[in-house]
Amino acid sequence: MTGAGGMVGRAVSEYCRLNDDLVFAYDHRGLDIGDLDRVLEAVKTDKPDAIINCAAWTDVDGCERDKERAFAANAYGPENLATASHALGATLVTISTDYVFDGTKPGFYTQNDQPNPKSIYGKSKLEGERRAIGSGSRTVVVRTGFIFGPGGKNFLSTIVQRALRGEQIKAISDAFGTPTYALDLAPRLRELAAGNFSGIFHVANEGDGVSYEEFAREALRLAGCADIDVEGVLMDSLKRPAPRPQNSRLRCLYSEELGLAPLPDWRDSLADFVQNTNED
Repeated sequence: MTGAGGMVGRAVSEYCRLNDDLVFAYDHRGLDIGDLDRVLEAVKTDKPDAIINCAAWTDVDGCERDKERAFAANAYGPENLATASHALGATLVTISTDYVFDGTKPGFYTQNDQPNPKSIYGKSKLEGERRAIGSGSRTVVVRTGFIFGPGGKNFLSTIVQRALRGEQIKAISDAFGTPTYALDLAPRLRELAAGNFSGIFHVANEGDGVSYEEFAREALRLAGCADIDVEGVLMDSLKRPAPRPQNSRLRCLYSEELGLAPLPDWRDSLADFVQNTNED
């Protein structure tokens, strides 16, 4: 697997090892997926049955400033892995993003909705989807978003610690997504890698969509910190370089039909995350 140094990569590596899988885990230093020769060499040496690609450049504003780097990591990287997978006859599971959508649709985005990314990040990830699927390999694209979990450095993963340090918490009140717990995402990625699956899947925890502000308030309530103030701010007020979708809630059309059980409700998974974080 690739991207082993990140939050999702660590969760996948740990879960697969707990299931007695032989895991070849590469972080960016160990394998730059933008380098086709190195990818082919690693796959030829390891001979995996499946590749789970958790590697990406997820700095949305950074991608806006450096299109070349964004496409190298997020578009050509998945293509290289798909090329190597095809040569070996392995399955590729590659993670994409809810940012492939423009955010103008009310309700949930499904696989029937046409992607229309507004940011370089979203465009590079969509190009990665298309290149991987078009490679001829057995490819599973997993669109997900609003990811939180142990070791995460993003806003959703650090709210409670930041609040307990006395930091002022500001959270966007008018942007909505479907939260996804890394420890729930990891088993689904392994399930898709091990089964006879291909195509695009939307993977997120169950429950209605939620704003960053609502997520923050729920996390603090679960941590016994409901008295800590959360200041709601509008997305446009942040003046960030890259545009984001205002609504990127996801729902899958195929999972239930193919026998894939729903992930737990995001509130239950958030409670698990907060409890385990507090114990640490």
